[in-house]
Amino acid sequence: MLQELSIRNFAIIDDLHISFSDGLTILSGETGTGKSVITNAVNLLLGSRASAKLIRTGAETAELEALFQFAKESKAAQIMEKRGFDTLDGLLVRRIISRKDRHRIYINGRLATIHMLNSITENLASISSQHSQQRLLKEDQHLLILDQFGGLMPQRKEVCKCFHEILPLIRKLKVLESDISRRSDYINTLRFEKKEIQDASIIPGEDAALEQERTRLKNGKLLYQIACNSVSELYSSRGAILERLIEIRKDLDKGCRIDPELISKRDSLAESAFQIEDTARELESYIKIIQMDENRLDEIETRINLLNKLKRKYGGSIEEVISHLESIDDELTENENISEKTVEIESKISDLYKRLKNLVKELSQKRKQASEILSKKIEKELRSLKMPHTRFQIELQPIAAGGDANLTIDKNVILETGIDKASFLIAPNAGEELKPLADIASGGELSRIVLALKASLLAETDSVSTIVFDEVDAGIGGSAAEIIGKKISYLSGYHQVICITHLPQIAKFGRHHYRISKHVSGGRTHTSINLLDEKDRVKEIARMLGGLTITQAALDHAREMLQDG
Repeated sequence: MLQELSIRNFAIIDDLHISFSDGLTILSGETGTGKSVITNAVNLLLGSRASAKLIRTGAETAELEALFQFAKESKAAQIMEKRGFDTLDGLLVRRIISRKDRHRIYINGRLATIHMLNSITENLASISSQHSQQRLLKEDQHLLILDQFGGLMPQRKEVCKCFHEILPLIRKLKVLESDISRRSDYINTLRFEKKEIQDASIIPGEDAALEQERTRLKNGKLLYQIACNSVSELYSSRGAILERLIEIRKDLDKGCRIDPELISKRDSLAESAFQIEDTARELESYIKIIQMDENRLDEIETRINLLNKLKRKYGGSIEEVISHLESIDDELTENENISEKTVEIESKISDLYKRLKNLVKELSQKRKQASEILSKKIEKELRSLKMPHTRFQIELQPIAAGGDANLTIDKNVILETGIDKASFLIAPNAGEELKPLADIASGGELSRIVLALKASLLAETDSVSTIVFDEVDAGIGGSAAEIIGKKISYLSGYHQVICITHLPQIAKFGRHHYRISKHVSGGRTHTSINLLDEKDRVKEIARMLGGLTITQAALDHAREMLQDG
């Protein structure tokens, strides 16, 4: 159950803390005091989407915190333990909504995601509001309600999973089977590109080597002259450097006999002479190969032009051209094995379709059984809510044309929810024909139908521990309000129930009663909440009975109502 709730800087609430107990808790107060803001806060703590618009004016962040307690064997406890959370002290959820930074969620002090929060809180609480009443009028909600009642959500999820496995395969098969001529042309293009690149026999890095060789050949005469001059100066001309070094070495030989200090200098000079001689011989070899070769230059120009053409077509570098060749091989392998792939996909589709067919048929059959049971339960609940002649029926029909035409069973379209469309039909009075809920239900009737659904879905079960009713009493009063109050009180025997109401006929059944009020201080609106004792509760019920002034008669009436509740 929900044990503690703290709200800071959220909507019109600056700072609010509420401690809840089991049984029925009533929240009342004048319109605009922030009662429904409390429901919104609980909704966010259960995992609904947050918006910075909810932050109180003048604040940068809003903070919400709730402490839930539950049995160790509950589904919430099992999910928490599976995700590595300690459940000894229950579930502490904290949400921080920020104008600037990302919103944050903490579960038992650990940063968490909204998906994690939703998975844990899914079975903790159920909230009914005027908005949920309007949602009940939408037929797309009816099938979901039926599946929840029948315990069919696991089967529904299996159908959805199988549906989304088969759908992309069908689309892929269509692509493979369509436009055969276009695919054939594409394969021919790939083969031409492959042959063009392979015929070139490209070697990685050869373009750079060819550019260097072309530059050398184009400047062959100059390089030849430079090399010849260098050999002459070093080696072969009169007074060449090498010849002069030899003469110097001879002089140093004489000096070494006189002073051994010159030996190292002489040896160093001799080493230099040897190196110069080696360099001169290498230059002589270079002279032999540097001769201008017009034929070789033409070959290089042709090769460079070919490589540049390939680079323009298939990539900016030799490496990219080679990479393109590899991708061509991959695509050809994929396209040339198209028949095998088609057969493989057809086989997968066949297997999945058989499974999907069995799943949707089984789900549809269980829905029919569940719809009969739920219809009878709702009629029974409505009779207890003073709608004795009401007939209620859940009509299951095949889905009309739409969706993927390939996914059909016996001409019935399959969607991710199966092959059924559910409609809630009602005849509130004797002799009337059944009509869609949206066409006939009044506000008061709708409130009772919502309550009947809650009683049918949740009463005497532990599917959720906390039920919140947010002004579901709209459009009703008098004896109808008291009947609804009794039903809510009945539900509180099995669940913690928190009820926001304007009606004293409902409020009188509360085990705990809080009054929410607001006042203006320092130019700002502040909201406060007070747990009412017996005396204050009489005053609040009297206020709810109406009138600007609380009379003695109203107080006496309030006492009678509380004694009756």
